Amino acid sequence: MTDSLNALTVLAHTDCPQREPALAQFAERWSEDPLVMDKWFSLQATSPLPGTLARVKELMHHPVFSIRNPNRVRALIGAFARNNPIHFHAADGSGYRWVAERIMEIDALNPQIAARLAGAFNRWKHYDAGRRIIMREQLTRIVERDGCSPDVREIVSKALGDSETEPTSSRYCR
Repeated sequence: MTDSLNALTVLAHTDCPQREPALAQFAERWSEDPLVMDKWFSLQATSPLPGTLARVKELMHHPVFSIRNPNRVRALIGAFARNNPIHFHAADGSGYRWVAERIMEIDALNPQIAARLAGAFNRWKHYDAGRRIIMREQLTRIVERDGCSPDVREIVSKALGDSETEPTSSRYCR
């Protein structure tokens, strides 16, 4: 299984005709093993290929995925937010907006998991001005909405900190 998962990871991150059939065959073979399926979700969520966010959105409708299952959420949404810098930090803010929506959705179901996901925004002050603006907007949107749990409020409030004090230089995504 480890060898086939490693090979599948290479295929999942490569634009080639074998990609989709290999992903489907792997899912069919391992659909009864939740830990293996978590890896399957994660490797797709971390793909650098164009269209990854759309793919992650599709995977939320996969029969094995459940927004109520913390392991599936971490494997798909968490992997995208924490381990896919290309698409989470897309300059247009689409990754930030989508993850913020998921945080708000999950907050009503499992505040601890939502708070953990919100941590993906913790370093927002270290990015270029455009990304900082979008990330701060999403953090503010999350924390100012009705029904924000204390868990999420704590993480987001700490991340926002003193939002008037921004670094003079950004280390990421210039």
